[in-house]
Amino acid sequence: MSESPKISLCMIVKNEEECIRKCLDSLKNLVDEMIIVDTGSTDQTIEICESFGATVYAYEWRDNFAEARNFGLEKATGEWILWMDADEEMDGEDIVRLKELLRNKEESLFYIQLINYVGDEKNEDDAFHIAHSRLFRNGIGFRFQFPIHETLNVEEVLPTLTEDRHIQILPIRIYHYGYMNEFTGRKKKFERNIQLLMKELDKEGHSPWIEYHLASEFSRIQEHEKTFKFVNLSIIGFIENSMLPPSLLYKLKYSTLISMGSIEGAWPGIEKAIALYPDYVDLHLYKGIIHYLKKEYKQALKTFDHCLEMGDDNIRHLTLKGSGSFHAWYYKGLCYEGMGQIDEAKTAYQTSLSMAGKYEPPKVALENLSEASQETNT
Repeated sequence: MSESPKISLCMIVKNEEECIRKCLDSLKNLVDEMIIVDTGSTDQTIEICESFGATVYAYEWRDNFAEARNFGLEKATGEWILWMDADEEMDGEDIVRLKELLRNKEESLFYIQLINYVGDEKNEDDAFHIAHSRLFRNGIGFRFQFPIHETLNVEEVLPTLTEDRHIQILPIRIYHYGYMNEFTGRKKKFERNIQLLMKELDKEGHSPWIEYHLASEFSRIQEHEKTFKFVNLSIIGFIENSMLPPSLLYKLKYSTLISMGSIEGAWPGIEKAIALYPDYVDLHLYKGIIHYLKKEYKQALKTFDHCLEMGDDNIRHLTLKGSGSFHAWYYKGLCYEGMGQIDEAKTAYQTSLSMAGKYEPPKVALENLSEASQETNT
């Protein structure tokens, strides 16, 4: 059996003492070297990193994440490079599996399942899932691009993306906690990101990628009107450049319209978005919700049934956990309740709850139905 190839961890950090220990502890039995680029920490971040045997490089911050990450890549000596952030950790059960998977691999790039937690607690039922390019072969030209929301230059290094021998999605999980409410610097990071993106937009002019990321940032802080503005600017920009807009833009567009209560503006655009991305279950869920809000219950039920057929397993898009399971069952319950079919509604709510015990809406709906039944009988 061949030996496991050497893996280099590359990270950039600044004042991450509240989370960096957990991150590095999850990786200490996987990686062979830790390359940490520090952009000016004043807390215990550097000392914690060094306690894990990491090599820490001081780097002058220039408002450019790609440059800082590329500085770290230049220091890495491993055959493979794993890049992560300090507010992430890898699932412990996946460490051995990943080492085995990398033996005799011919691929150049691996996508890993990124699970983004939100809210007040680590809850698998309240998370977004997506496959993310996190592990790649060193020395073949991979570099990060874009000053903020940096990405790998995959199209440049691997122009024939459809060839399976180049890219593979691995059954490995990385947990991301940075969007959770417990992180004290969360709001400041969003504000910093928006400032950097606006600075880039002033420099570049109309840029669909920058507007795409601005829409994402405004969505995270629930500024719906600004989200919708930049979503539309970005979609128009991609189309004008004869490019297919990323699927997340359509998710943001229709979730924002639903949040704003502007469902009349969602039709027939949602159908066109689904035609572009028929495998994106979140878009089908939003279509069903729009039908439900318009009291088109039969059409909504049909759409939610389709969500259940699709399931939750497609991580090629940023997917809300439960769009193809317990969320769809909950909305089926709402539709049945709207149609006066209370027994069917109860069954749907109970099914939703059985799939996600911490999911509150079906629990509340069942309690309300129980109270209504008691009032009727008294």
